[in-house]
Amino acid sequence: MRRLLPSLACLVLALTACGGGGGGGGGGGGADDPIKVGLIVSLTGNYTPLGSEDKKAVELAVEQVNAQGGLLGRKVELVVRDDKTAPDQGIVAYNQIKGEIDALIGPVFSNSALAIEPLAQRDRMPYLSLAPAQEQVEPIKSYIFVTPALSSMYAENYLQYIQAQGIKTIAVAWDSKSAYSVSGHDAMVELASKYGVTIGLDEPYETTTSDFSALFQHVRDSDAEALVFWGSGAPGVTAAKQYVASGLETPLYLTASQASKLWLEPMGKDAEGMTVQSAIGVVGEHLPAGKQKQVIDQMAVPYKDKHGYPPPQFAQDGYSASLLLFEAIRKANGTDKTKVQQALETMDLITPNGRFQYSPTDHSGLGPQFISVNTVRDGAFVPTEWATEQLTKTVTALG
Repeated sequence: MRRLLPSLACLVLALTACGGGGGGGGGGGGADDPIKVGLIVSLTGNYTPLGSEDKKAVELAVEQVNAQGGLLGRKVELVVRDDKTAPDQGIVAYNQIKGEIDALIGPVFSNSALAIEPLAQRDRMPYLSLAPAQEQVEPIKSYIFVTPALSSMYAENYLQYIQAQGIKTIAVAWDSKSAYSVSGHDAMVELASKYGVTIGLDEPYETTTSDFSALFQHVRDSDAEALVFWGSGAPGVTAAKQYVASGLETPLYLTASQASKLWLEPMGKDAEGMTVQSAIGVVGEHLPAGKQKQVIDQMAVPYKDKHGYPPPQFAQDGYSASLLLFEAIRKANGTDKTKVQQALETMDLITPNGRFQYSPTDHSGLGPQFISVNTVRDGAFVPTEWATEQLTKTVTALG
């Protein structure tokens, strides 16, 4: 029988060794050897702000499980490498550690994640990606799983919101060099008609773009009632600041890549009133009590105590990946890679990102109901009235 939450005797929802029957199980060394988890994230390069938050969150999860005696009685060790925000360096990093790890988490950079994916599949390495690009799980690769909501989920969530606002025509700007952005754009194009929305302006840009004045002029000259901006890292700040300076009155909708202090701080007061998506965990303080809020708080409280600010979007992804992997190892009663993969494919678990229901035909596991559309108020992300209604239904259904 699938389990939404491990028993209360387990600390931090699947982080401890309870219920596993003891012992190290098959594969990955003896009962006293540490369980080694590989973590490849961007610690240098354009995605450093994202990767550093993932790392902090995974480290927190490891600290928590080890403080309770380890997983299945074994200490968990992280083996960390930097992909330098470059796909080729992601491959180098993976090849450096593949022989010593039991499973892999990361990267956050979709292009790196896609580069590593075929290698992990070849090696039958359980791999929980921190990138939301659609191509990772379509088609299904047996050892590849995704922890953020897919780009298509964010696209559909925004289209639902746009429809609810009575908006009929939108502009879409997207980074043609980012797999995340391309996937989101393509899904929005595919799904727009389902929600009665027309894309009146479809404009690509590149990650290195530093001047978005032409984009804003094109929006001004179009009949678009909103501008959806797909991008990660520096472009999200650059475009948002230039949007304010341009005086464009068409509302700007930003995706979850901007749902962190890493975007809020450089934006300052200019962020006030902007619309930004996020995973459900980012707005946990606004949720009603229940299982979903409980698991969010079990991460958010110690994270904020340690780092001085609430966990941003990327930290939610890293911590959720850790919960999923630790629970799979517990269910597999060890680190045998085939058994861990099979455990992941039957996973039903609530994490800060929402309820995951992986299956042999679904390696993303999340739906758009675990995404929030927020307004920035006093430097914080606050769910819109529409999102509050949707999230309340979702959380209440979980109990």
